[in-house]
Formats: sequence, C-alpha cells, structure tokens
Amino acid sequence: MNFLTGQILTFDKPLGLTSFQLVAKVRWLLTRAMGGVKIKVGHAGTLDPLASGVMVVCTGRATKQIDTLQAGVKEYIATLRLGATTPSFDLEHPIDYTYATCHIDHQLVETQLKKFIGDIWQTPPAFSAVKVDGKRAYDLARKGKEVELKPKLLRIDELELLDCALAGADKFLTIRVVCSKGTYIRALARDIGEALGSGAHLTSLRRTRVGDFRVEDCMQLDDFEGWLAQQTIETELPQ
Repeated sequence: MNFLTGQILTFDKPLGLTSFQLVAKVRWLLTRAMGGVKIKVGHAGTLDPLASGVMVVCTGRATKQIDTLQAGVKEYIATLRLGATTPSFDLEHPIDYTYATCHIDHQLVETQLKKFIGDIWQTPPAFSAVKVDGKRAYDLARKGKEVELKPKLLRIDELELLDCALAGADKFLTIRVVCSKGTYIRALARDIGEALGSGAHLTSLRRTRVGDFRVEDCMQLDDFEGWLAQQTIETELPQ
C-alpha cells in the first residue's frame, strides 16, 4: 500500500479528541511505519471535541481531493436539551440562561422542525473556527470579545425526530439531520430552541455519514496501528 500516492482513510473519532489530534496521531503512526518518510495528511471536515463519528482522512496525493470530499452531505444524530442555553450551544460551557418549557408538546416540535427543512440561513456560533479578520472566532470569543458573524445559506435535506422526551423536568429531543457542508448542528440546536419559544443546546452529537462514508465502516483510531502492521507499505513514489 502506498500512502504517498494517496489513500482515503475513515475513522470513528472518539469523544474528547480534537480533529487536529486525530490527524496528528495518524500522521505520526504513518511516518513511523514508513521508516521516517514524511507524508502529507489532512482531513475533510472537522468535528468538535465533544462530537464523535465519521472523520475522513487523506494521505499524500489524495489530499488534493479534500475539497471535493468536504462538499459531500453530512448526516448527524443529535440530542438537544430544551429550556436551557450555553454560550457555545453545547456542553463546552455551563448553562447561562434557562427558559420555560411547559408550553412545548410533541405537535409543536413536529411543526417547528419542518420549518428547518430546505434552504435556511444560519449564523455560525461565536465559538467556531470561522475566521474574523484573520482570526478564529473561538479565539476571540474565549477572550471575551464580541464576535459578529454573518448568516450563511445552507441546506437541510432531512430532519427527522427520533425521540421526544417531554415528560420529565428536563426535556430532550433526539434528531437525525442530513445537511450541506458548513452546517453547525450547535447553531441548529440554538435555532430550534428559539423556534419553540424556549432555548436549547446540544448534549450529544454523532456524525454518522460524510458523503458515501458511513460510521459503521470506519476504523477505530486505537486499531489503526495494528492495521498498519498488517499492510505491505511502499515508501517511495512510483517513477
């Protein structure tokens, strides 16, 4: 197998790991397996540390395909807690505001979710990798600076309600989302909360598909070293 000519690898990124850390570990293991030969490694779309699931990693000349791979549709399974928000719209930060939820019922949820299917405008989260004057928005937000981001036109192809737990004091929705590149599911959680006349934030997020790559076919990072040991690895580009 020649990783220099280009390979596309798919991993099921675990919780707590950044996309950069996963790519760095893959690069290090590949370099070691190739006897120190340096190799270019990149990913086709980040995942937050608090999200798990499909990450597409390209090596060598396959890194030229990253833009094409990033353009593929994404599928996510997300759980939202209703009635509370956080600055990052997920569990990275503690709850900052709480809202009433007694008016929310299953019918209201179904009605409002339908409004997000199709082309929508979405403002990215302040705690995101979007660049503002050459700097990452999350760097500015973490320093307490005001971050104003412009809304982007995106597409939600499918939005399915998988579970609607409204009986307890804490109310949760679990949804399946099929969407275009650049969609922030954290921002979608924020917008769904507002549409329900309340607030919401993500409590879990799993990416189950990127283009034709599905999570059930992905490799675990812990298994990658063993898998590499079973491969016949070429360390030079063909003439």
